[in-house]
Amino acid sequence: MPRGRLTHQDRRQIAAGLAGGLSYSEIAKGLERPTSTVTREVTRNGGPSGYRADGAQLATRRRARRGAALPAAPGSAGSAGAPEPPDPALPQELRAFQEQFIGFLVNGGLPRMPAGVLACLCTSDHGSLTAAELAERLKVSPATVSKAVGYLEGQELIRRRRDPRERRDTYVIDEDVWVRAMIAGARVDTVLAQVAREGAGILGVKSPVGRRLDGMGAFLDHVGQDLIRAAERWRHG
Repeated sequence: MPRGRLTHQDRRQIAAGLAGGLSYSEIAKGLERPTSTVTREVTRNGGPSGYRADGAQLATRRRARRGAALPAAPGSAGSAGAPEPPDPALPQELRAFQEQFIGFLVNGGLPRMPAGVLACLCTSDHGSLTAAELAERLKVSPATVSKAVGYLEGQELIRRRRDPRERRDTYVIDEDVWVRAMIAGARVDTVLAQVAREGAGILGVKSPVGRRLDGMGAFLDHVGQDLIRAAERWRHG
């Protein structure tokens, strides 16, 4: 497989593949590249819905220019076109999986930066990282991390823990976070089911709209209650 950096034509092929609904692995196969290369490229350049070949090419050139402006580390080759070095704290396999995980979260509707923070926490040994550690892993500013963790706290996907000895916050993902997220989503479905049934009662269940709303309410209530019971069994099982 080729080992050089992605070309502009490669990026156009990635964009075409995404537009055609291809998976990362299918796109990578067409390019004769590792799937992790495509995952990383898409994740760092807007995600599956925001990826643009021209924009990704321009962003890569800017990163290369910034890298060229930095002094070379002792013992390094110092070439201006060298790719960004991986985080030495992360094994290559974990780094690739983390980038793939971010892509899946973005596909599921989570904004890119909160997805990055959540992926970092999920793949950390203790499920907790400081703001500085998150900024280092994601190569972003502390202000960007602050906005992302604020979003995730609002969704109750992570929580903040203050260490009084070090006077800094640590962000934590709990073991039951997915249980809580599932229950919260299911409760929204049950509320929507109630609203739909109320609408059916107002319009009459024998009318076309009433029948539609009544069926919608019955389905959402059934699924929502099943999800809540399943999540609670998992929590207490």
